[in-house]
Amino acid sequence: MALGNHSTITEFILLGLSADPHVQALSFVLFLAIYLLTLLGNLTMILVIRADSHLHTPMYFFLSHLSFLDFCFSSATVPKMLEILLSQKKTVSVEACLAQVFFVFDLGGTEACLLSVMAYDRYAAICHPLLYGQKMSNQLCKGLVLGSWSLGFLDAFINILLAMDFDFCRDQFIPSYSCELPSLFLLSCSDVSTSFTILLCSSLLHGLGTCFLIILSYTLIVSTILSISSSSHRSKAFSTCSSHLTAVLLFYCTSFLRYVVPTSGSLLELIFSVQYGVITPLMNPLIYSLKNNEVKAAVKRTFRKYLHC
Repeated sequence: MALGNHSTITEFILLGLSADPHVQALSFVLFLAIYLLTLLGNLTMILVIRADSHLHTPMYFFLSHLSFLDFCFSSATVPKMLEILLSQKKTVSVEACLAQVFFVFDLGGTEACLLSVMAYDRYAAICHPLLYGQKMSNQLCKGLVLGSWSLGFLDAFINILLAMDFDFCRDQFIPSYSCELPSLFLLSCSDVSTSFTILLCSSLLHGLGTCFLIILSYTLIVSTILSISSSSHRSKAFSTCSSHLTAVLLFYCTSFLRYVVPTSGSLLELIFSVQYGVITPLMNPLIYSLKNNEVKAAVKRTFRKYLHC
């Protein structure tokens, strides 16, 4: 695209959460604490699952990958946010911004796939308990995880490939703490209609496709649970799904509002972005540890083991 008299922009200015120095200082302390807790929670989950033989099952194999995803997802956005909260120069190069867009998209897409895989795992465990070992073989579990990473990468690669052709010659300001593809549409002087269409279609296909698999799995799960005569067994079956359902609702609601609702740069949009990129990676290990007796018992065994060493 011809730029005429426009000068091409080589860096953006991230406006962050507030221009008030006092608010920035408080925000830095708050988000640093959240980031450290996120790293600690997810690393602890990975360590406990690997160290405790009682958790060497498909469900916890997938959960360890979810924790690794959340660890990476948080690390892709929060360190830069902490930097701009402290720094007077709140800039990021176009290349670094596009790299952040890619990793956020890749990790988010992979997490959507992994959550649908975890729903299928719950379906196999509850609806076909006698065949669970055959249905969820070690080879299949590894294949499902690899497939999740591959689909996330492919989705991100297609979208970032189009974004790399953008010419940025309008505004330098991004009204957020991180670079996300919807924000870049407003800054480009190129025709973004194709990229916007691809983003919308890929987000809907990726999101609705994985969401459909989750809904289908849980429809079959609920049907099976309701057919169980014992109320205690029904309660136990429901409890094995509650953590996953909470994680699904938290992830899908915030990601849908962030990537499907039109970009406006509003405060509400910024809140959704913080929820999606900062709070969700912290919540997942808390959800699975607080609601899961097996994880709580494994954490105690693991720490006792390391303390005795």
